[in-house]
Amino acid sequence: MRSLLAAAAISFAFTLFLTPVFLRLFRKWGWGQVIRTPEAIENPSHYEKRGTPTMGGTIFIVGTIVGYGVGTYAGGSYPTVSGLLVLWLMVGFGIVGFIDDFMKVRSQRSLGLSGWRKVIGQILVMVPFGIVALTVPNVWGQLPASEFVSLFRDIPVLWLFAFGPIVGWIIYLIWISIIGIATSNSVNLTDGLDGLAAGAGVFAVSAYSLIAFWQFKQSCIASGLEPSVQDGCYDVANPFDLAVVSAAFAGALIGFLWWNAPKAQVFMGDVGSMAIGGVIAAMAILTRTELLLVLVAGVFVLSSGSVILQRLYFKLTRGKRLFLMSPFHHHLEMRGWQEVTIVVRLWIIAGLLAASGVGLFYVEWLSRA
Repeated sequence: MRSLLAAAAISFAFTLFLTPVFLRLFRKWGWGQVIRTPEAIENPSHYEKRGTPTMGGTIFIVGTIVGYGVGTYAGGSYPTVSGLLVLWLMVGFGIVGFIDDFMKVRSQRSLGLSGWRKVIGQILVMVPFGIVALTVPNVWGQLPASEFVSLFRDIPVLWLFAFGPIVGWIIYLIWISIIGIATSNSVNLTDGLDGLAAGAGVFAVSAYSLIAFWQFKQSCIASGLEPSVQDGCYDVANPFDLAVVSAAFAGALIGFLWWNAPKAQVFMGDVGSMAIGGVIAAMAILTRTELLLVLVAGVFVLSSGSVILQRLYFKLTRGKRLFLMSPFHHHLEMRGWQEVTIVVRLWIIAGLLAASGVGLFYVEWLSRA
């Protein structure tokens, strides 16, 4: 418990108190937000945000690493494969986003990496993650990831290796890559209003920290039970370390949100939104709650879903629009809603969805206990 609290507190303090220092450096380096012309985005109010320091995601990435390191040391423990894998996705996806942001800032245009180049970069991060997660066990012989698709725990009938090891590895790597790419891009789409993605990310990551901590308290290893015993215990590798690293990330996001909430003094950029997506995807895979991600991170699903619906509707109706603008939060802006109103209400929805995910997770455990 000491590790968890220390990690969250240190990460929070790091981003809360050191963000102004980073902002001075960002201004010196010319890391200002690039905004498309008002005519192009159909929303003139966004143009005044041009020049606001961006790439702030680097702040909470560094804050998480510092908090996680101090937290594990304070608790007398050590980093595990699972915790390091979460950091790998956070940093790896963050680097992809950083390259995209840097290209935009350098050219002073809103065009960075093309969509396919982003996807290729994300795959290059996900493949090593997947290989290590399914080949490097912890000291108790548990693998961080699973060969099964999961909801509250592994679903036995959805075995990814049913067609042999070679095909199984291909299906497995495709499956986790879809989770990582879809999640990070969904967070990226949500990051269109001050504080929206950061606030929603706090709820989603905190929910996964609670889930991981409960799995630690109900661990099959700690209970001395075999994983095959269906009494409600969890065969998850290093659940406490997962709770610590996600708590560190949540704490860093809360501290960053002080500066990112409306009216934002810094934007997280793609480096931040993709890092958030990477942490959520990693937690879903490593806690073996992959399908539950759709509910826990529901606001991000809403954003990407609205974009998909808009495009499908546009094609099917030959040019008509389902929303005035997508993602959905921009539709609300076009309807005349104030930015702060949209952000706070979507935070409430994010909190309700995350709490519902944790609640269903607990109810499933009660049904087995």
